[in-house]
Amino acid sequence: MALADDLWTIAGIPAHPLLVHAVVVLLPLAAAGAIAVAVRPGWRQKYAWPVLGLTLVGVGSVPLAQKAGEQLEARMANLENPLIQRHADLGNDLMPFALGFGVAVVLLVVAGRLADRERTAAAETPEIPKTWRRVAIVIAVLVVCTGVASTVQTVRIGHSGATAVWDGVGTS
Repeated sequence: MALADDLWTIAGIPAHPLLVHAVVVLLPLAAAGAIAVAVRPGWRQKYAWPVLGLTLVGVGSVPLAQKAGEQLEARMANLENPLIQRHADLGNDLMPFALGFGVAVVLLVVAGRLADRERTAAAETPEIPKTWRRVAIVIAVLVVCTGVASTVQTVRIGHSGATAVWDGVGTS
């Protein structure tokens, strides 16, 4: 990634349209994986760590895309396009959604591991309380909600960006 006149570029192309693809692909993919792991506790042992890694990379790509977008917006300030401003406003709202989702996935991995240990102990001693198993269920619901919310917000932002770029193109 090259720095030219305070505008991040990759092979001479502004970095924002390239970096945003990491968000658009990784965040919804992480959400799908996290939701699958949340609703199928049996998959948690096998897939929780890869899903957590994917989630962290997806969430981590958000501020990079935002920073590159702010640079590109500053470079295009003379266009005075309200669609670009709408896209920028929506883009600024993604980080809380992404962070909430990321925290929920971390909590699911931790609570899920504790629930699995509790389940194993309960097989030997049936009177073990179901505390972590219940907590894991609540967190699983939280993962589903935050995963859907971050995906919906990502789609809204992406649609507004595509509209800002392509609105009126090809029409005469």
